[in-house]
Amino acid sequence: MVFKDYYKILGLETNKVTTDEIKNAYREKAKKYHPDKNEGNAEIEEIFKDINEAYKILSNSRTKRKYDYNWNRYVRRKAQKTTQKEKKTLKETIIEMLFGEVSKKKAKKTQTPQYGEDINTSVEVSIEQAFFGANKKLKFRTVQGKETTFNFKVPAGARNHDKIKIPGQGQQGKNGGKNGDLVISINIKDNNNLKLVGSDLFLELPIKVWEAALGTTKKISVLKEELQIVIPKCTSSGDKLTIEGKGYSNGKGERGNLNIITKIVLSKEELAKEVKIFEMLKKAENQGKVTKCKTN
Repeated sequence: MVFKDYYKILGLETNKVTTDEIKNAYREKAKKYHPDKNEGNAEIEEIFKDINEAYKILSNSRTKRKYDYNWNRYVRRKAQKTTQKEKKTLKETIIEMLFGEVSKKKAKKTQTPQYGEDINTSVEVSIEQAFFGANKKLKFRTVQGKETTFNFKVPAGARNHDKIKIPGQGQQGKNGGKNGDLVISINIKDNNNLKLVGSDLFLELPIKVWEAALGTTKKISVLKEELQIVIPKCTSSGDKLTIEGKGYSNGKGERGNLNIITKIVLSKEELAKEVKIFEMLKKAENQGKVTKCKTN
């Protein structure tokens, strides 16, 4: 997993910036790298995507606050380490010039402890596993080439891209410094017919032609809960039926909505059997004998 420095992408040197400064930086970068001015340049298109992604995260106070937590860990800490290393190197050089090799060896003994780098990885979980919580195993190879397996728990109600930190399981520290952490990013994977968007769930529900025309009641199971869905008369394919409070956790102790998207299906076998009925309906429509559905 590669951590993107959104501040650097927008040309900002620090995260201590105002919303206006973020907007101005975005406008300058977007103007410079807009695809319309760089038509056919795939590299510029990727840069433009990163610029929009950076602005989307940093212009929102909630997502910026969450991002800044990781930015301080991955960017500021690294900069601090680099500064410490440069200061140490300068100090050793001066000592060596004044007192020779013996003093240099003595200086090495008092080197500043360095924290180990974090190891970042990700794991895929289903919507159900994320909603109810699940025990997972993660197998990966360390920088030393050793294969390691970790058992960890995905908490109930985990959000997409949430991070689980396992302290001390990252790269080894130096000069007595603490080891880095293992940081696992949660990627929630959609099911075949169930999709997660924010805290809302979208479920595609197949129905028969006559069920759409006459109306019916369908039983479905979502997140281990049995629900009865009333399909009204004259339903079309692609209609949306919304059930409030039956979606995914919103992180505030509440749940989003469940959105049922109807899809009218008819198998080849059923179609072959009902051809005569459809022909009769077509004839009746041409003669003006078909009662049209009333829409509210």
